[in-house]
Amino acid sequence: MSSTRPAVPRLSQSSAVPFYLQLEELLLRRVSAGEWPPGGQIPTESELCEQYGVSRVTVRQALARLVQRGLLTRGRGKGTFVRDSRVTASARSVSSFSTELGALGMKPGAVLLGIDTVPASDLVANAMHREPGTELFRLRRLRTADGQPIAVQTSLLVAEMFPGLDEKVSDNTSLYELLGSEYGVGPDEAMEIFRVAGVPRDLAPLLDVPRGSHAFHVVRVSFTGPVAFEHTTSFIRGDRYEIRLPLRNP
Repeated sequence: MSSTRPAVPRLSQSSAVPFYLQLEELLLRRVSAGEWPPGGQIPTESELCEQYGVSRVTVRQALARLVQRGLLTRGRGKGTFVRDSRVTASARSVSSFSTELGALGMKPGAVLLGIDTVPASDLVANAMHREPGTELFRLRRLRTADGQPIAVQTSLLVAEMFPGLDEKVSDNTSLYELLGSEYGVGPDEAMEIFRVAGVPRDLAPLLDVPRGSHAFHVVRVSFTGPVAFEHTTSFIRGDRYEIRLPLRNP
């Protein structure tokens, strides 16, 4: 029984975008869609030339850009493979994202996108056992692993517990380390809720994913003793993060 290979989108002859950039985007979509799993080999240069009707130079330029972005890896004489750079989350203690990445052998990073104050919405106030309208610091950061974007986090922190926080946070600050050293506050327990959701349009460029991509949408409420001090919402790239939990019958 013969099988028919799915149609491959063609490059636009009328577009002002160079062929190699068009091809880079099309290959990125195939990687993001899981057509080639992490660690899996992609078609050869010759096969890609045939599929897309382009020259070997165009294919090599597109692949080189994806290698530079950390999405592909090339083995001399072996072919080109999807880089397995996922972070695997398993049963763990209450720790910072930086600590989690470090424990997995990855270099954590953070780019400060902004910090201001906002009143607690009814939803957030209820989750934190606070009055609606409570003043909160809102801290937005792009999180990176080995220099590549992996998550966008928005942390809401009770302002009266952390006076002057807006002057102490900068790029690559570990929030939990700062809260512990400056304010004597650390997480004793937390509740996390994971869902899968579409990446908001304004976050797609920050995460370096195509529009329409999906990600883990994670909400965490952290407590010091019985007091909730943090409400964090994260969009984490699904192609770089996975959850693995041990299951055992009693």
